[in-house]
Amino acid sequence: MKFLDEAKIFVKSGDGGAGCVSFRREKFIEFGGPDGGNGGRGGDIIVEVVANLNTLIDYRYQQHFKARRGYHGSGKNRTGPDSDTIVMKVPIGTQIFDEDKETLLFDLVTPGQRIVLCRGGDGGFGNAHFKTATNQAPRLAGQGWPGEERWIWLRLKLIADAGLVGLPNAGKSTMLAAVSRAKPKIADYPFTTLKPQLGVVYVDEREFVLADIPGLIEGAHDGAGLGTKFLGHVERCRVLLHLIDGTQDDVAGAYKTIRKELKAYSSVLAAKPELVALNKCDALTDEEIEEKAAALKKAAKLKKGQVVYRVSGAAGINVKELMRTMLGIIDTDKAREVEEANDMSQGIEIDADA
Repeated sequence: MKFLDEAKIFVKSGDGGAGCVSFRREKFIEFGGPDGGNGGRGGDIIVEVVANLNTLIDYRYQQHFKARRGYHGSGKNRTGPDSDTIVMKVPIGTQIFDEDKETLLFDLVTPGQRIVLCRGGDGGFGNAHFKTATNQAPRLAGQGWPGEERWIWLRLKLIADAGLVGLPNAGKSTMLAAVSRAKPKIADYPFTTLKPQLGVVYVDEREFVLADIPGLIEGAHDGAGLGTKFLGHVERCRVLLHLIDGTQDDVAGAYKTIRKELKAYSSVLAAKPELVALNKCDALTDEEIEEKAAALKKAAKLKKGQVVYRVSGAAGINVKELMRTMLGIIDTDKAREVEEANDMSQGIEIDADA
C-alpha cells in the first residue's frame, strides 16, 4: 500500500427533500383536507477514525463525496425517507483543514472518534403542516433546506511516542530494525527511507512507538532533498532521538545542520526533549569515540547530567540502555499530562461550586 499523508477533497451533504402539496380524495368524503407529507433529511458527511489505517491513499482516487438529497414527501401524510449518511474513514492522527490549508477544523487522535463534517439539509414541510383554522386548504410546501459543501484538506500526522531524526545514512532505519520488528529498507546510499516508518519497541515488558522519518539535509526547509514534508509525523512525539553518524568527520556540523532545520520548521518541534546519540561506534576506536562525543556534547550544549550516548544499531551496542532512557522520558511526559488534566478538572469543579 502506498503512503499518502495529504489529500484535498470536496464534500457535500445532501439537500433536504421537498414537501408535498396533496389533498385527501376519497369517496363520500367531500372535504378531505390537505395531506401532503414532509420531505426527508439529506445525508450527512461523517468522518470516523479507525485504528487499522495508516495512510490517506483512499482519497487519492476519489476526491468528491456527495450525499444524496432527502426523498420528497408524498400524499396520505407520508414523509420522505432520510438519505443515507456517507462515512469517510481516516487513520488516527488525521487533521482536517479548511480550504486555505491553515485553519484547523478538527484534530482526530482517538480511535472510534466520529465528527459530522457537513450536516444534511432538513426536509421541507408538506402542505398539511401549513393548515390553520383560517387556511384549511393551503397550497404551499417547502422545498427543503440546502446541504453544506466545502473543500477541505486532510493531513496525516502519525501518532508515535518517540521520533528518529538525523542526516541521511545516519543509521536511523538500522536502529529502528534493531529495536523493533519493523523491516525498513536498509542500504549504503542516502535516502533509502522515502516515507515514515513506525515500529513498536519492547523494553522491560513495556512498549512504545518509534517513528523513523526520511533523512534531512541542509536547506530542507527550502525544499532541498525530500524537504521537511515528513517532519509533521514527529510533531506529536514526546522525545526525539537525534542520531549522528560517527564515521563522518564533522559530527558537530551534522548535529547543527539538523537542529537548524528543526528550528526553521517549528519552534515547538525544536523545543521537544532530545537525546543525542553517536551511532556506528562499532566502526570507531575508543579515542575516536571520546573525541567525537566531546565535540557533540559541546555542539549540543548539554547540561550537567546529560550525556552523548555511544551506540551502534548494527551491533546492538548500548541500544537497550538508550531505549530505557527514552521510555523514562515518555513516562514522565505522560504523567505530566495526567497531572495537568487533573488540575484542570479540579479547577472546573471549583468554578462550578462557586
